[in-house]
This record gives sequence, C-alpha cells and structure tokens, in this order.
Amino acid sequence: MPPDSFLPEALLESWRQRLENWHPHLGLQENGMVMALEKSVAHVSGLRGTGSEEVLTFAGGCLGLALNLDEDIIGAVLLDEDSAVRSGTSVRRTGQRLTIGSGDGLLGRVIDAVGRPLDGDGPIDWHGSRPIEMPAPAMMQRAEVSRPLQTGIKVIDAMIPIGRGQRQLILGDRQTGKTALAVDIILHQKDQGMVCIYCAIGQRVASIAKVITDLQEWGGMAYTVVVAASSAAAPGLQYITPYAATAIAEQFVALGRDVLVVYDDLTAHAEAYRELSLLLRRPPGREAYPGDIFYLHSRLLERAAQMSAQAGGAALTALPIVETEAEDLSAYIPTNLISITDGQVYLSPRLFRLGTLPAVDVGMSVSRVGGKAQVVALRDVAKAMRLAYAQFQELEGFARLGARLDPATQAVLDRGRRVRELLKQNQYHTLSGAEQVLLNLALAEGLFDAVPLNQMASKEAQLVAAWRAAQQPLDTSQPLSEEIRRKFLEMARAALADPHAQ
Repeated sequence: MPPDSFLPEALLESWRQRLENWHPHLGLQENGMVMALEKSVAHVSGLRGTGSEEVLTFAGGCLGLALNLDEDIIGAVLLDEDSAVRSGTSVRRTGQRLTIGSGDGLLGRVIDAVGRPLDGDGPIDWHGSRPIEMPAPAMMQRAEVSRPLQTGIKVIDAMIPIGRGQRQLILGDRQTGKTALAVDIILHQKDQGMVCIYCAIGQRVASIAKVITDLQEWGGMAYTVVVAASSAAAPGLQYITPYAATAIAEQFVALGRDVLVVYDDLTAHAEAYRELSLLLRRPPGREAYPGDIFYLHSRLLERAAQMSAQAGGAALTALPIVETEAEDLSAYIPTNLISITDGQVYLSPRLFRLGTLPAVDVGMSVSRVGGKAQVVALRDVAKAMRLAYAQFQELEGFARLGARLDPATQAVLDRGRRVRELLKQNQYHTLSGAEQVLLNLALAEGLFDAVPLNQMASKEAQLVAAWRAAQQPLDTSQPLSEEIRRKFLEMARAALADPHAQ
C-alpha cells in the first residue's frame, strides 16, 4: 500500500500546496573583518565578492565605501567618524551602491551626502532615489546652451554672461568674495523657476552657517537645498558630497526643472581625495595628487548640461568654486578645472583691496558661451563695454606714469573710470535684466559722462528708483526698438537731472 494512504486526505493536500509554494531563501551574508585602520580608511579582509564603490556596513552602524579592490584586502573609506571602528570590527556587504533621494521635500533643508538631515527639522519626505555616481548625458541627449542664466550682477551679465546648462568656474584667492558672489546668484533666482543646490565641501562650520543664515534672511532657502560636509567631517564624506548634490539635481532635471549647483569648493574636494588616495596606497603624482584627479572633476562637471527637448529640455548649470594661492592660476587644480569648464570668473585680490566689489577681473575672465546665452536687449547695449573697459585698463597703466594725454585718450580714461564705478555692486542687491539694460544704455549714450565719480553710486540709485517707480514693462528677450530707446533715455535724463531724487 502506498504511504500516502496512511495520511488523511486534507493533510496530504496541505503538504502538497506548501511544497508547490516553497522557495528556498538561505539569507546568506558575506562578512569580513577590519585588519587595520588608518584615519578614515579601513583595510578589510574576507569580502572577496565586493564590487567597486559598494556600500559596506561596519558593526556599530558606520558606513564605508569600497574603493580599492585587491585580491585579499578591500580598501574602504569611512563615511562616518571612525571612533567605533577598530581592528577586528566585523564588516558586512550590502550589495548596493550609494544612493540618495530627492523631491520637493528637500527644498529648504540641510543634509549630508548620505541624506541625513543636519538642520534639526525632523525627517525628510523623500521621493525616489538615484545613485550618486551616474554617467554624464550622452551627446544626443544634449542641446546647445542658449538660454540665459540671469545672475543680477552687472559685471557678469554684461561682460561674462552665463547660460543655463553651462559650467562656469569661479576662482580667486582666499577672502576675495567667491562665496558671496555665488550666494548673490542663488538669491537672484527667486521667482525664476530655478531649483538651487549649495554644496559645501570642507568649509568651516561657521562659514556654512553664515550662508544658510543669508539664504534664510533673504528668502533663498525656499527653493534651495544645502548639501554640506564641513572641514570636521570625514574625508570620505567630503569626497562623495558633490556627487550626491549632483544626483539630487539630476532628479529635478528629470522632472523638467532647471537646476543651479554651486560647488564650494573643489579645492577642498581635491585635497580630501588626495588624503584618501595616499592612505589607500595609490601612487602619488604631481603635487601628491593621484593620477585620476582630472577624472575626479571631469566626471562630475560633465553631468551639467542643457538637455534636448526629447530628454525633457531642462538644464543643470554648474558653478564650481576653486581657491588659488598668490594669484597662481597655473597651479595644478585650477588649470585642470579651467580646461573642464566653459569659462571662468576671476576675482582679483588687488581689486578687492581697492574696494572694487565684486572684485571681478574682466581681463582674466571669460565665457566660452558668450553672447549666445546673453539677454538680447542687454547684448545690444553692452556689446562695446568689454572692449572699452579693456582699453581703459591698458591706458590707465600709462596714465599712472604721468604721460601727457591727448583729449581722445583722456575721454577713454574718463569713460572707463565711470564704467568701473558703475560695475560696483553691493552684496544682496542684484538688479533685474531691465534695470541693467537701462544703466548700460545710459552709460553708452554718455549720460554719466558729466557725473563726478564720487556721485556715480547715488546717480545710479536715482535711475533705478525712477525705473521702478515708472513700472514700465520691457521684454529683454527682444532687441530695443528706437521708440523704447527714446523713452528710456528721456526718463534717464529726467532722473539724473533731478537734484531732489533719492
């Protein structure tokens, strides 16, 4: 008699269903152990199946990132403080790459590179996730950079225009106003439909706090995400921070929204990577940086692009910041970034000491996109300003020698001095495109020629106040017609001639 005949029919049927629905799940995990620890770098054994840049978890909750994959030893950089990790600590693979979430719940928040909130405002409402390391958009997904990114800063919008999807480097010595310039650009994006991301890498906690305070005070945090790794953070966290910020930006771009990312600054990022590479025993090269330091930043900045209409049509604009020493633009990291980006805004310590703020050196700055991404009305009235200002800077050197100057040369110097005064601008006081068109038109027509240099700021304020009071609409995307020019000049003459205007 078959054995089944000894079992009740209902019990036999139940066993058959269990066997049909059973799927083996062993739940095996690959575990290893820390063999040695060297300042935020753990050398781990026993994880032979680990992949490049795979996330590892250490006993105690510390996260690590596998960067060196040798035959027997894994070199992992820690993303947290290493106080809980020591020789003999167990390590477990996750089988996953590092990802970060995105969404409107991030706007107004301060987070670190792994998504932990730093502002004490509770948990974040995440929507989806994206690996922090992604390939740059392919050529067929890109479109020409042609839409202007208005910064509200006169010297940039008139002479060094930036387009949406461009990579424009901001560089200069320490304490020349690089961060202040970037913050003003972020603040000017209010009501422009732009999402902004301020990425702080290796900055002092007080400096990051000041930027956040400024953004909150002037209403910029409503559309801004701050991704921060201070100088006190682990080098591994500083290394991944700009990639995490870019991944957040790409999520918004995928939804059709333009994004501006400020990396402050990539000098500290390169130094953190150099420290990790030396601890990982990677061969040092020039200035002790590893051989892939160029790839470190190129794979980051190449992700900035103006996407084609088929890819959504949004743009990711990158403003990396780099610090120079003693005005040395030919140093290793600055030259690398200059070759990667589409232009640079150079802040001169000499101009800063003279009180010319923002201290933008027009002769050393360039935008390789140029007029293609400039506001059309502003391009029409400011196209000769850069050349005139460059001529003035050349002639000013001769004038200091006490040479006798003919009237034409003296006129060029007088006009150039007024251009320089007009390009000065206080922080947090950006100007709209129409206001800049008005100022440049008045300058080009010689309305400021009779104004004493010490009254240029007050006369400029009079002109801007008159324009705002008139509330005349202006389509800056079109060239100025003769009628509009005439009305502008009439209003400008009346405003500048009024001695009681404020």
